[in-house]
Amino acid sequence: MHKANSIIALFILLILAPPVFSQVRLDIETGPVFSGYNDVRIPGKGGTLFSLSDQLQADRTLFYRIRVFYDFNPRHHLGVLLAPLSINSTGRLDADLIFTGKTFPANTPLDATYKFNSYRLIYRYDFLRREKIDVGIGFTAKIRDANIEVRGNGMAAAKKNVGFVPIAHFRLWWNFSGKFAFLLDGDALAAPQGRAEDVLAALTAQVSDRLDLKFGYRILEGGADNDEVYTFALFHYAAVGAVMRL
Repeated sequence: MHKANSIIALFILLILAPPVFSQVRLDIETGPVFSGYNDVRIPGKGGTLFSLSDQLQADRTLFYRIRVFYDFNPRHHLGVLLAPLSINSTGRLDADLIFTGKTFPANTPLDATYKFNSYRLIYRYDFLRREKIDVGIGFTAKIRDANIEVRGNGMAAAKKNVGFVPIAHFRLWWNFSGKFAFLLDGDALAAPQGRAEDVLAALTAQVSDRLDLKFGYRILEGGADNDEVYTFALFHYAAVGAVMRL
């Protein structure tokens, strides 16, 4: 009986215990974000093409991103990402603006909001693992929660878009000197319907066995061109962050 109980107890422990290589990593990133181009025409046919960053003045703002990865073993990784983004722009246009069927007269004081929130489920397989370098590729299932709103002259018009976007994922980590490494990490895809790129190039520094810091540049770019919308945007991020192994 004692032996049977021991076997049952061992079996339960094996079920409940995490895999030997399992690890949870919390990745937090923040910093200022700057608008590059942000060109909009809604509807794609019949609307007015205007820029939220050139013809209007786009605010500079801080961003944050939170990503959690679960490492099943040294090669297989599953992660989730929360990446909200909201940019406000103000100004006047010297011509009438037709946006989602509404007309804002020329020289109307305009207040616009560009929102592009991203929620992602990421899988990556590291096909190359060496002492000084890791290279992996994978798949990202992205939920896009986008909204462009224009307000002025007592009117408001908005175009909301929520949709699923499959994207390729990749990562390169190169430990070039002691506790310092170069990181290239991102999602990207181009198709006839549009394109999307979200890529970080960063220097990482290992502070302890459980904490890495990172400092780098992130680019977010993409858009779509169809009868419903024409919108292409570019954002530059000055990124600082920390990766904690829990």
